[in-house]
Amino acid sequence: MRYGLFPGGKRIRPILTLAAGELFGGSRKELLPFACAVEMIHAYSLIHDDLPALDDDDLRRGIPTAHKVFGEGMALLAGDGLLTEAFRLISGPATRSLGAELVLDLSHELGRAAGVEGLVGGQAFDLEAESKNADVAMVEYMHARKTGALILAAVKIGARAGGAKPLELKRITRYGNFVGLAFQIADDILDVVGEDGPEESGRKEAKKATYPSVVGMEKSRRRLSDLTRQALISLTPFGSEAAHLRAIAGYVAERALCTEANLQRQGIGWKNDALT
Repeated sequence: MRYGLFPGGKRIRPILTLAAGELFGGSRKELLPFACAVEMIHAYSLIHDDLPALDDDDLRRGIPTAHKVFGEGMALLAGDGLLTEAFRLISGPATRSLGAELVLDLSHELGRAAGVEGLVGGQAFDLEAESKNADVAMVEYMHARKTGALILAAVKIGARAGGAKPLELKRITRYGNFVGLAFQIADDILDVVGEDGPEESGRKEAKKATYPSVVGMEKSRRRLSDLTRQALISLTPFGSEAAHLRAIAGYVAERALCTEANLQRQGIGWKNDALT
């Protein structure tokens, strides 16, 4: 469980929980259990995603995947343990100052994002899409669940724990939806080019339904930029208080678009949507 939870990574989801909660006056002490729970669920999903039954990956963030180190059975149990621990944490003493009704609602929100309406359902759709001719609508449907649902939950849980009012919650929900889809499109781009070049992606070739595979790189870049712009517009009513959330939206786009720009400066570019 520790191997899957502490290998590094961006920690975007828990940071979103903290930033959204602090925007509305939440305390770090009250927000942190939910932030940790969101990251535990994300880590569990990666451990299971890497298993031979799903993506069958050998590397994750540059190191051997959990099942390569500990075996498939222990990796499966580690993922189960992280998922269960997430809900144990947010239902325990650390969150009781928020009140039982709110904690129950936030647990429900997280469970929905992690389950068949979110991450698990999106993963199942991803498996089925491998044997179909995917279109943009299918890819966005899958991304909104496989990746977007947990990112949106991270934002909404933080905002609600911080005391967001209904209109504020509606606005921050729009932000979470846009950032969630943008994040997965950025990942789709980076799965092709890698963080440091096409040989650095560390992922096995698979017939995955992704934005670049369906619409090409140019349209993927435009869609990523548009989603980022819409996310930033959603934060306009919050003024300078939403600076951290703005920075996160910018980072999501820049990690893919700037990587590609760096490749082009090195003489590696795109021709007819293929890496050259």
